[in-house]
Parts: sequence; C-alpha cells; structure tokens
Amino acid sequence: MTFISRRPGAFILFAALAMPATGGLFAQQQDPYNPDITVNGLPPADLSGLNEGPEIEGFISARGDDRIQVTSPDGTNTLVIVAAATEIRSSKGIFGINRSTLGPDALLNGLPVTVKTVQWGGALVANQIRFRGTDLKTATMIRSGTSQKFNEQGAAISENAAATEALRGRLGDIDKYNIKSTTNVYFDTGKSALSASAKNDLCAAAAEAEAMDNALLLVVGYTDSTGSEDVNQVLSEKRAGRVVNYLQQACSWKPYRMLTPTGMAEADPMASNDTPEGKAQNRRVSVNVLVSKGVDGL
Repeated sequence: MTFISRRPGAFILFAALAMPATGGLFAQQQDPYNPDITVNGLPPADLSGLNEGPEIEGFISARGDDRIQVTSPDGTNTLVIVAAATEIRSSKGIFGINRSTLGPDALLNGLPVTVKTVQWGGALVANQIRFRGTDLKTATMIRSGTSQKFNEQGAAISENAAATEALRGRLGDIDKYNIKSTTNVYFDTGKSALSASAKNDLCAAAAEAEAMDNALLLVVGYTDSTGSEDVNQVLSEKRAGRVVNYLQQACSWKPYRMLTPTGMAEADPMASNDTPEGKAQNRRVSVNVLVSKGVDGL
C-alpha cells in the first residue's frame, strides 16, 4: 500500500530528511548574498528606512543566534539576519497557537517560512517572518531529529547528523511502505483526550515498532459524522497531534522516526455512521507501523 501525503505540513519532515548531514549543500550552492560578509554593529532598531530586499519562501535549514538559512524549493540557500526589529508572526493554528507575535526561539529547523527582507551592509535582514501555527507544531515535534546550527565558517552542520543520515539511507523511496501493523485508539464524541487504555495501547504499539528494523510510525486521525466538515477536520488533526505527543513524550518514540501526522475528518470510516456503535469505531486515531519496501525483509 502506498501513502503519498499532499498536505503542506508534509513538506517539513521530507525537507528536513533531505537536509545534508554536513555543510555540503551550503557550500555547493551560492547564496544571492555572500554568507562570509562581516557586518560591523547591529542592524538599526527601525528597518523602515532601508532598501527593500527580496521576499524569500522556503524552510529553515539552519539557524544561529542572529541568523537563519532559508532553503527555497529549488534548493537555493539564503542567509538572513534576524534583528531585534524583526517581526515574527504566526497564524492561529489547530494546536492552540494563537499569538500573533512570537520570539526568535520559534524559528525551528524545518519550519516553512515566508521572509520579507531589507538590505543592510551588503547583507539581508528579515523585516518580517511569517509561518503557520500548525507548521510550528510539526517542526517542534521533529526538532530533535533535524536540529542544525552554523559552524565557525558559516556552513550548516547537523547536531544529529548520524541519525539523520541513517534515516535518509533507509528511505530511498520515501512514499512507499509496507504496513506491518495498525493500532486504533478511540475517543469520546467531540473530544481528543486519551483514555488509560488508549495510552497503554500506544506504548504497546511503540514497543512493537521498536523491535522492528527501520520502522516508522504514521499517525492518522478520524472523526464520526457528528459536526461540520471544518470542525471535524480540526478535531481529527487535534486527535492525531495528541497521539503523536504521547508517543514521543510518554512512550519514548523518536521524533525523527515519525512521519507527518494527518487528519482525515470523517473520511474512510471503519463502520457505518448510522448507529452509535459505528460512530464509536470511527472516532479513532490509527497508528500505522511502516517499513520502507526498499529495506523490508533485509
């Protein structure tokens, strides 16, 4: 069975897995602005008087105390200074992130961003950095598997290079897996809280997957037909997020062995929504243990 995720959030994990374990990509592709430029002093407190720079879209592939590297879909890397005057904004997301303005600590590796820049001293300074709250949540979940920083020469290096490189090696064809097992946990109507039995089942599933070579987890949330489509979409994603958090925090499942969670609302029901019993079966999150077809059985 093939799983192909077309949701925007899936770009975070797949892009993070494609990041180099060393600074090779940074060195091979030239930035539009020289990353070796030495800038004396700090950017001004008011950026409004500076010449406008390009707007950059991509994901954060490395970061330091006062700068980030943004990798665009075409592979181009751009180094951007994050100043005190940089406005960092997040749209309200399904996981309760409703603050309009955030701090630099929200700029995690793998986070898709849109950056408005200005030119200063031969470098680019971020005037505004925008991203979705849902993307920030996903980037936070996989942070330990994709964490990167800059070395003294300005190249991106990985703090978890061995794990990332091993994962990349296992997933030569990332969208093709064998499903080894599926564990379903169930929820009350309109709720996302995990029951005691659900918690036990999740850790049992994680232990089963840990015993398999090269296993990953794919978490998919569902609802019954109660409620509107929009409400059910949010609820299914919230349930999936709750399961992912518990697997990582309580069951010690490594974030870099987790595929991007998905909410499917009332799609793909297990039973008819015409009866209370059927609805109870459809209010679920499925935890799928996957192994890449390229390595399964080796």
